[in-house]
Amino acid sequence: MIPHIVEIEHPQGLDQYAAVAHLAPAVAWLRAIAADVVPRLEGRTLWMVNSTAKGGGVAEMLPAMVRLLRDMGVRTEWAVIGSDRPEFFLLTKRIHNLIHGAGDARFTSGDRELYESVNRANAEALAPRLRPGDIVVIHDPQPMPLAGFLRERVDVSAVWRCHIGLDDENAQTRAAWAFLAPYGPAFAHAVFSAREYVPDLFAGRSTIIHPGIDPLASKNRDMHLHELVRVLANSALATTSGPVLRPPFVNLAERLQPDGTYRPAIWPEDVGLLVRPILTQVSRWDRLKGYLPLLRAYVELKRRVRRDGDRFTRMHRRRMEISRMVLAGPDPAGVADDPEAIDVLAELEREYLELDPGLQADIALIKLPMKAPRENALMVNALQRASSVVVQNSIREGFGLTVTEAMWKRIPVVSNTRACGPRYQVRDGVDGRLIADAEDADSLADALTEMLSDPDRNDGWGQRAQRHVHEEFLVFHQLHDWMAVLARL
Repeated sequence: MIPHIVEIEHPQGLDQYAAVAHLAPAVAWLRAIAADVVPRLEGRTLWMVNSTAKGGGVAEMLPAMVRLLRDMGVRTEWAVIGSDRPEFFLLTKRIHNLIHGAGDARFTSGDRELYESVNRANAEALAPRLRPGDIVVIHDPQPMPLAGFLRERVDVSAVWRCHIGLDDENAQTRAAWAFLAPYGPAFAHAVFSAREYVPDLFAGRSTIIHPGIDPLASKNRDMHLHELVRVLANSALATTSGPVLRPPFVNLAERLQPDGTYRPAIWPEDVGLLVRPILTQVSRWDRLKGYLPLLRAYVELKRRVRRDGDRFTRMHRRRMEISRMVLAGPDPAGVADDPEAIDVLAELEREYLELDPGLQADIALIKLPMKAPRENALMVNALQRASSVVVQNSIREGFGLTVTEAMWKRIPVVSNTRACGPRYQVRDGVDGRLIADAEDADSLADALTEMLSDPDRNDGWGQRAQRHVHEEFLVFHQLHDWMAVLARL
């Protein structure tokens, strides 16, 4: 039950970023801001608090943020709440889905008791570590009540950082915000990823900060050809004709087999990441990520080329024929705060197992191990770089850093306009494609078909995508905006 303090093992500090020519100006910019703001924070600690140290965008962003804030002179700690009650994470996952406009909108008094009791216990354990004047940033709904319980014990300032939202209102969103409303007054300020996400509860006391990626993290840093091949080979995502320098990873990527079991992803044959056109989605196993309609859209693409192949050019038809789709996500056993993942993956497994053998061979449903975070990040990096197109078919999406990651790697992206976060990033026809409805398999199949039609155009989209991320969505821009919030507090 006691929250644990995460030890940061992030090797890159400001000096390492400054050594990269195209990142050096951003580092100088941050250092100038820190010189003005940090003296005002003398004697205070900035606490980042969330619900998991691995799995999901928040856990991936925080190591770089904490390390760089420390380099800038801000004393910063990261705490993760704990609970031995699995029903707590079932409840918070339901709140998460409701904020996205989906799920059962009925709450009971028992729900509130559970929600508050877990957070109260964590507050009692964390409060002795805090000092008056500290600033506590609470990430997302799971630990939201923590702020009020902490402030009963120590005089701290609290900020709620909400990474999720919906640019619409329905019965589900109203129920979620009504349930969370009692905890809002404990916060001096709130931060959201998009202006459309700000509820009335925080009107007039919130800031918009777009999330950003760490360009030197294992998931995003450049890979030369030999390293790319090595990572794919060592994780069982590809085979090679010769030896590789380092031994295989202890934990390998596993692919669903036609008999319903999982085996290393190169079984029964190599997926073709190094030679075939590859369409990839990498996300958490979540119904709102749109995996099932994406799988059905790819099946429709394959049926079209078999049925109507003559209407495509020879090369376009060939690309469609030999293309493969990779649907990848973390092994659900390694993500403690997402109990729904097991059920979502099971739905996809059932759909896959009903396909004919030819389609099964062209679709790789892959679980990525989470026991070694760095190896997991390298697998994602290599998967994205080996892809012709990255898809983020989210029905709802807080921001979608998987979109940002792919764009940074110069890979064109397909997403949709209903997901607010991706449409902040992907400019339709400029650096990727946006469709109108993530659940419309036919429209999605049209977009995937188009993306396989013109590799030269896709290269141009990828170049523009990387520049867009460089200008807007790197960790430096996020930290700049956070320094403004801290200065205000």
